[in-house]
Formats: sequence, C-alpha cells, structure tokens
Amino acid sequence: MTVESVNPRARSAAADALREPPLAGGGVPVLGHGWKLVRDPLRFMSRLRDHGDVVRLKLGPKTVYAVTTPALTGALALSPDYRIAGPLWESLEGLLGKEGVATANGPRHRRQRRTIQPAFRPDAVPAYASVMEEEAHALTERWRPGQTIDCTSESFRVAVRIAARCLLRGEYMDERAERLCVALATVFRGMYRRMVVPLGPLHRLPLPPNRRFDRALADLHLLVDEIVAERRASGRKPDDLLTALLAAEDGDGAPVGEQEIHDQVVAILTPGSETVASTIMWLLHVLARYPEHADKVHDEVESVTGGRPVAFEDVRELTHTSNVVVEAMRLRPAVWILTRRAVTDTELGGYRIPAGADIVYSPYAIQRDAKSYAHHLDFDPDRWLPERVKDVPKYAMSPFSVGNRKCPSDHFSMAQLTLITAAVATRYRFEQVAGSDDSTRVGITLRPQNLLLRPVPR
Repeated sequence: MTVESVNPRARSAAADALREPPLAGGGVPVLGHGWKLVRDPLRFMSRLRDHGDVVRLKLGPKTVYAVTTPALTGALALSPDYRIAGPLWESLEGLLGKEGVATANGPRHRRQRRTIQPAFRPDAVPAYASVMEEEAHALTERWRPGQTIDCTSESFRVAVRIAARCLLRGEYMDERAERLCVALATVFRGMYRRMVVPLGPLHRLPLPPNRRFDRALADLHLLVDEIVAERRASGRKPDDLLTALLAAEDGDGAPVGEQEIHDQVVAILTPGSETVASTIMWLLHVLARYPEHADKVHDEVESVTGGRPVAFEDVRELTHTSNVVVEAMRLRPAVWILTRRAVTDTELGGYRIPAGADIVYSPYAIQRDAKSYAHHLDFDPDRWLPERVKDVPKYAMSPFSVGNRKCPSDHFSMAQLTLITAAVATRYRFEQVAGSDDSTRVGITLRPQNLLLRPVPR
C-alpha cells in the first residue's frame, strides 16, 4: 500500500498526485466530530461509509482518517506502513502503560509476543480445561431460580477468575473481580472521552469525573502490584504466564524491568477481562432475547453430552453454539473502535495518507454493513455455516484482528465463551426483569448498560 518510488522526490510527487479524502459533515467548532462521537458514536461511525471508503474527521484540533471498508481495514492491519498508535492507544496509556505487548511496536513487541504466545497456542489451551469447566459450572450453580442476576458483576467474576487461575495460577477471587469490574467501568468510559475529545490539560483539572477516573485507575494498578508482589513473596514458580514474565529477558539478555512486568500483567487482567466479560454479557442477552437459539444450544449440548455436564472436550462439536458466539461478537463486538498511525507517506484506496496521520476504523460498523451482510441487523448464527460463510467478504469479520497484532488469546477466548454459553443455556432459560437496561454502554468497549436477568430452570 506504500507509495513506491525510486527516490524521495518522485515519491513525494506520487503522493501529491493522490486524492485528499472527503471531510465528513457535521463537525462543530473546537470539538469537530468529537461531539458526535460522544453523543452517538455507533450511529456516526456506521454512516461514514456513505461518504467514502476513507473519510477525514476532526477530533478537536486533530485531523483523523476513518477507513470504512473491510478490504481497507485488512490492508491497514497487515501493512508495515502503520503501527499501533493514535487516539485509542494514547487514551489507553494510563492503563496499559508504554511497555506492554498491547502498546509496544517493533522489536519489543516481537520479543514480548514470543514470551506470551506459548501460553495461548492451540495445543496449550486444553491444559486450562479443568479450570474453564469448573468456573463455567460454578457460575450456573451459584444462581438460584427466581433470583435477579447482575450480568455485569457475574460476567466479570467468571472472566477474571478464569484468566487469573489459568494464566497467573492465582486464587484471585470474587473481591478482586468486583474491584476490577467497578474500576474498569469508570476507567474505560473516561478513556473513551479522552480519545474523542482530546482536551489535554483540561482532563487533569480536579473535577468530579476526573477524580473518579484517577481513583479507579490507581486501584487497577494497585491490584496488579498486589498480584505480582504476592507471587514474588511466595517463591513459587508454577508453569504459567506470570512465571514466564518474571523470568523474561530483554533484547540484551538482562531481566525485563518491573514496569514491563507490571504492564504485561495489566494487559492480561484488564483489557482481556473487559472484552471477555463484555462478550459474556452480550451472550446472556442473546439467550434471553432469542429463546429459539437458546433452545437450539440446549438441544445441541444434550445431543453431544447425552445429559452429562458439558466439558471442554465437547466444544469442538458444538457448532451451533460456537456460531451463536461468533454472531454475538459480530453484532456487539467488545472492541468496536481501533486506531493506527502512518509511519510514512502512504495511500489507502487511492487516497493520500501523510506520515504521522492517525487512522481510525470501527469493527462495529464493518461487521454491520449492509454491503457485506444480507439482512445485516438480523441475529443469524447460521450465516457462519460452511455453505454460507463464503458469502462474507474477507476482513468483514475479524473479532480478534489479523496480522502480527492478532489477539494471541483467540483460541483461549473462544473456548471459554463457547463453554460458558453451553453451560448456562443447558441449565436455564433467561428473562429480563424490571429495572434491566440492555441498551449499549459505549466506552472503549461495548457492553449492556445494566443487564438484569432472571434464570428459569429448564
């Protein structure tokens, strides 16, 4: 995708010959399009394709380029002309730091991937089977017929416990999961506001929202420090990801620094738990809203297990259940917005992208686009059957991204999501109760505002 040339002068001339992307309408003074991204971001991003394959946006004083087609988002993710950076990652630095795998680029990122990748290889995931099974069934056993389930706290609890027990070999129980849940809700919302309205020093004023954000962020980092300190004090070295991080070396063969270890654990416990928990919430919503698909999941599980509790080894045979998970992620992706930064003068779709420019795209908009999907807003798990999936354009569904930034935990996440869906649908039907709010809460991730369900035994 790079503008190629034999010399810099010719390269510059070629870049100048490219078109300037059109400017999206609806901007306002000072805030630009940031106002619409605060008020109704999903609607705004979903309509950008009507203005072009690449569109210019103004976020405060910054010009940002929005990419709106599956093919160009794939090119963006795979091209070396772009790196992890931009408004999203700048807003996340307060949480993720600058030294973890989520925000690193180049040699540091490749080294860190080599450290963590063994824990997520497909052949490594079965080692986590017993923990996933225990936690999935414990979730259903904790519920009682007629009680009201707070899906936010329950989803975070199971997501944190699975991550902690599998990857950190820690018994980080409900109290820490609850702390994580409460803090992340505040932090991710504040980070989103900082991304779309980058007002710099104004976010540091001692206003109530800023103070809440700062307290929540401090608690998240304290939680991670507790986890690392407990492991060091114990002297234990189990075969897990935390042991690998504590033993990792930098490019010169020296132990990695404390900050890098901290940032890596943050990346395991916080964005990972946030995205998995958000997806579990949407899956519970799906089971309540589409009882016909919940019944199909139940029947499929029963046919595979013969009535015994569903197990990890059953997951590969649960094709409809897996398709329900994928379709839920299509319509309600936890990560709905991503950014990159151009490292050189380049082009996308015939448009000029200058070096240093920030590029934004929305998996939510891409995955709901009527140009890519028939009946694009229908919940239809069967669209992922082999005979139909070929009709989905390439890169129109990439829930774990692609290329060297693909989420390393994709197999791990799909296994636990499928197993949890199977376990809860086999035991219960679900009804929304008074006070439940299933509208979409938009932050860095998407989740229901306040989903409250009543489990009804089958």
